Amino acid sequence: MIRLTDMRKDFHDLPVASCSVLALGEPTHREPAFGWVRNELFARLTRLGFRSIALETDRVAALRVEDFVKGGDGDLDEVAREGFSHGFGNLETNRRLVAWMRDHNANLPPEERLTFHGFDVPTETTSAPSPRRCLEQARDYLGLDLDLTGLLGADEQWSRTEAVMDPAMSVGATPEAERLRSLADDMLTLLHSNAAERIAQTSRAEWLRARTHLTAGLGLLRYHRQAAQRLENNTRLSRLFATRDALMAQNLLDIRSIEGRRGATLVFAHNVHLQRTPSTWSLGDLRVRWPGAGTVVAPLLGEQYVFVAGSLGRSEAIGLGDPEPGTHESVLQDRVTDWALAPTGTVTAARTRTDTTPQQGYFPLDQALLDTADAVLHVRDGSAVTRSGDLLRTPAGAGSEH
Repeated sequence: MIRLTDMRKDFHDLPVASCSVLALGEPTHREPAFGWVRNELFARLTRLGFRSIALETDRVAALRVEDFVKGGDGDLDEVAREGFSHGFGNLETNRRLVAWMRDHNANLPPEERLTFHGFDVPTETTSAPSPRRCLEQARDYLGLDLDLTGLLGADEQWSRTEAVMDPAMSVGATPEAERLRSLADDMLTLLHSNAAERIAQTSRAEWLRARTHLTAGLGLLRYHRQAAQRLENNTRLSRLFATRDALMAQNLLDIRSIEGRRGATLVFAHNVHLQRTPSTWSLGDLRVRWPGAGTVVAPLLGEQYVFVAGSLGRSEAIGLGDPEPGTHESVLQDRVTDWALAPTGTVTAARTRTDTTPQQGYFPLDQALLDTADAVLHVRDGSAVTRSGDLLRTPAGAGSEH
């Protein structure tokens, strides 16, 4: 049984002051309440030494947001449009976060400023772009006379839906793609072997940016190579999902290598990417199972990785009603007025709810997830949190040019 005293809006006994990654999950992308709560919690965490946040959005695109929150040119509309993938720049919660971070950083010395990261790759469920932009940026930084155009071909042959969904239409295993991977590997070796010289000529930040582009380009080539494999459909999709999460894990570890000296990182993404157990997804005849990024990062970081699983009672935004009695969510629902955190050890055994649909994007709590999470963030009613969720106010002028 959960006691009322177990449900609070602080971090309970979670070791947030000593962890390096606090992974905060949401059970669906379509309920804004989790973004509002994330914003409030991040503001609190900055007072505990957290200096960065990483969201489930394209790492290369997010460099635009990073520049802006540190005082770079542009306006909030432009940054939201260019700095997020998956349409996440349209979310008011993300716009508020970016505006607040810029305002927070305005009068701070560089070493104390908050940093924004994406840790995802720029793929969607049914498409992945050409690696052209990433590879050409790295080539130009290295000053190489290397014509990639003939090998890359038209961008559309990479980005079209068929290139990912139909292995016969994929260009990921062509001789040109193999040559591109070889060249990208050579560029990455050159980037590291010439690091001292290149950093002296440019800056550490520019070198890191070139590495981010190059590893993203290599990631896309690997993803397209996996898309070209002729396998049974469930197996093929499971490997594609696993490839994406493996790249997300690499990005998270890389971000921590950059941020380690400055402070801890709040990571925010869907539960399936952060949980310590493998994830599953079903739609019609499809049955997909894959290891998420959390299954990689958690054992590598050990006690430095803290995972808080997101849980939802009801939601007007996705048409989700109250959970059935006897489910994990209903046990939490009875003890929360709007939202709260609870140690997973206080959640009694129950069953998985079955009143959800794939279109809602909601992944119900299950016992395996709860057994390996450090805490649960339960939102009782998404609408109640959203309507009272002016947690990070947009500063005056944040939408105008600076």
